[in-house]
Amino acid sequence: MQDLSNNISISNSIIAATKTAGANGTAVDLQGFEEATAIVDVGAEGDVLSGSTYFEVSLQHSDTTTSGDFVNCTQSDIVNGTIASGGIWLKLDGTTDGDPDTTGGQWQIGYVGGKRYVRLVLAKTGTHSTGTIISGNIIKSRPRSGAVSNVIHNA
Repeated sequence: MQDLSNNISISNSIIAATKTAGANGTAVDLQGFEEATAIVDVGAEGDVLSGSTYFEVSLQHSDTTTSGDFVNCTQSDIVNGTIASGGIWLKLDGTTDGDPDTTGGQWQIGYVGGKRYVRLVLAKTGTHSTGTIISGNIIKSRPRSGAVSNVIHNA
């Protein structure tokens, strides 16, 4: 059996907090790794999510950390998921595929785009007065040389 913990590194892109507004996540440096997976963890809905009150999560990538250089990922940049226009891969709107309900949920998508930096972007539509706890992490895997620390890093 292989030891996964010494072959991944976890970085926060969106820090876990009660979200009532959109936000650009922190850029995560993928240098030294062959693969990455974006994971969004959502707590129980603080506001009833619907067709008029929802969050959308996008995945963006860039060769630099300059915010203006980030562009939305496209379908060819990801695996194990579908990206819509605007890089959106997750819509938290209370429907079957985006329903954290009262128990919360986790969603993931694999990144294979080849840029050095990735980040998650959270957009909101409608009034989110109570907010919903949301976090987004990037798990870097398959290090190019040797084991990595199994400590969670803030990008």
